[in-house]
Amino acid sequence: MLPIAIRLKKDTMSSDKKKILITGGTGFIGRNLVEHFARLENYEVVSTYLTRTPPPVKGVRFERCDLRDPLQVNEILKGCDILIQAAATTSGSKDIVNLPSLHVTDNAVMNSYLFRAAHELNVGRAIFFSCTVMYPTQMDRPLKETDFLQDQIYPNYFGVGWTKVYIEKICEFYSRLGRTKYTVVRHSNIYGPHDKYDLEKSHVFGATITKVMQAESEIKVWGTGEETRDFLHVDDLMSFVETACAKQQSPFELVNVALGRSITVADLVRKVIESSKKDLKISFDVSKPTIPTRLEIDVTRAREIFGWAPRISLDEGIQKTIQWYRENIR
Repeated sequence: MLPIAIRLKKDTMSSDKKKILITGGTGFIGRNLVEHFARLENYEVVSTYLTRTPPPVKGVRFERCDLRDPLQVNEILKGCDILIQAAATTSGSKDIVNLPSLHVTDNAVMNSYLFRAAHELNVGRAIFFSCTVMYPTQMDRPLKETDFLQDQIYPNYFGVGWTKVYIEKICEFYSRLGRTKYTVVRHSNIYGPHDKYDLEKSHVFGATITKVMQAESEIKVWGTGEETRDFLHVDDLMSFVETACAKQQSPFELVNVALGRSITVADLVRKVIESSKKDLKISFDVSKPTIPTRLEIDVTRAREIFGWAPRISLDEGIQKTIQWYRENIR
């Protein structure tokens, strides 16, 4: 296992600052978390990485840590007030269909060690990013947190879905044993800056942006385009995390975090093309891997418990993402 390259230094920050550990700080959600909390004056931010070179973010200290090693996990969490667990082995629908085991073992191991250490070290708060893969894939109404049915996980989601449920229950288990407050975030499809824009690994939104921005005359969409998704801009996810860190009083909460409205993939593609100002035709390749879901998420509980609601519409989010892509992707 890889050693921690730089040991945590003694905290010299003022006592009113909270030390926050953001794992997976070079990934999509992790990178956005690092940049978001670095802008807030009441946090000292430490983040982990493993293989990717950390970005230069002012005020953030990056530590190299293998989260599959319990000794390194215990060391990196010492003295922390808040753990935001954004490290994961992830990829797109192609690997979910063809290599589903990628999303199981490492994720189960690292989360088990992290949340046990958070409990044993009396970390004040711990946040876990789950997702919505455990929900039924064909529903004619928005899905609530209680709509998880054990016998209705879509077959291609079996491994990742049950792994997520296991980790959710680990958080609930430890919340009953000590002082650490655990928040489980069942988020919908997240998009925005620092997403994967590699067609081999990206999810549907990042793949759509990439295809449209690189296309000259035509864009090919995997599947029929009839499946629906609920897309949330990453800035809205950041606002929820900040709110949960400040407001949660109960030992454990599990909430949906989403836009609360769905759109077909075909309509998403049309919106991206329109926002890009490009003249492109659309074709559908039904031979490619796709997961036929009809998914819209109910966010009533997040509003009632935390007073949170999304603020960025899909149209605005598409425009923001295209602008970011043009300025940052070469």
